[in-house]
Amino acid sequence: MSSIVFSNIGELTTNDPSVGDGSVLGRIHDAALVIDDGYVVWAGATKDAPAADTEIDVEGVAIIPGFVDSHTHLVFAGERSEEFAARMAGETYDGGGIMNTVTATRSASTDELRQSTQRRLDSLRANGVTTVEMKSGYELTLEGEVRLAQIASEFTEETTFLGAHVVPAEYRQNRDAYVALVAGEMLDQCAPLVRWADVFCDQGAFSVEEAHLILARAKDKGLELRLHGNQLGHTGGIALAVELDAASVDHCTYVSDVDIEALSGSHTVATLLPGAEFSTKSEYPSGRLLLDAGVSVALATDCNPGTSYVTNMSFIIAVAVREMGFSVDEALYATTMGGAQALRRSDIGHLRLGAKADLAILNVPKAAHFAYQPGASLVQAVHRGGESPDFWG
Repeated sequence: MSSIVFSNIGELTTNDPSVGDGSVLGRIHDAALVIDDGYVVWAGATKDAPAADTEIDVEGVAIIPGFVDSHTHLVFAGERSEEFAARMAGETYDGGGIMNTVTATRSASTDELRQSTQRRLDSLRANGVTTVEMKSGYELTLEGEVRLAQIASEFTEETTFLGAHVVPAEYRQNRDAYVALVAGEMLDQCAPLVRWADVFCDQGAFSVEEAHLILARAKDKGLELRLHGNQLGHTGGIALAVELDAASVDHCTYVSDVDIEALSGSHTVATLLPGAEFSTKSEYPSGRLLLDAGVSVALATDCNPGTSYVTNMSFIIAVAVREMGFSVDEALYATTMGGAQALRRSDIGHLRLGAKADLAILNVPKAAHFAYQPGASLVQAVHRGGESPDFWG
């Protein structure tokens, strides 16, 4: 495979504090980046760049590590815009609308689900996402969850079993039987298809005790853990995630001092999903509070049909900066290195020597434009590992 040098980079963000300006983002101006066989082999000033088989002059624009979207629900059918409109008019989100998506997804063909998942993934890619996590969770039957896990595995290695999304209508009078199904045969059949197990541990979904049962069984099956927690109240999900050494606890809208102390002393990342607060008119979690306490923080899109139909990480960055106390650089770090940490990956989320060459070439000179031009299409090309760059304009 040939080597490539990206030259005349106006602002290169490497997330390597040992280079450039010495900040955690490792910024280099008037920079070049050399990749070979899909990996970063050199970064520095353009004038010092070694020769490569191919040179791509980016003419002064910025390059960043590709976004790592560590929380999505991309495999689904249907849409729920009426629910969104109702919430904007004053209705309160309670999680009940998930069953509307379950009904639509159960009725969709596998080809329809593949095609719609591809469209959403294409949108994420065009906006700079190079690694994406995908969950099951919208069929809630044995065969259906296996089907969704299989579809997700066709698009990404970061697949998650979420049979414990909500208790489906047919089990409302016998939730213990559904928990047993999820922790038993459903998990057994989905485990070979996924890397992760997740539970929606919150009001109207699953209790701490039920989540512990399911996740402990998943851990015994060799799966790594993540958790939806504390979106709708102080419901114990954060404490459970830390107890089980989950890679990430996601939402964290309601966080106590005890939760912050537990997170700051753990390897569990707090993944914040501001698209959900935007779409449910809820109070945003405080990124500033978590960051100041030394908690590892990620930001992700939570792309789903009900509460965060977002495929543009630029929007997530802008909301985090405007509403959640992040600086632009902190938000950029949380969408790149933070997402990688939430997936326990050391090869992505940065452009250090030896990293997988996942990057986004912008059409602006500085990454600050992600907040400065909220929601704009700022990515002109994405390069993933050994693939040729995909250009969008």
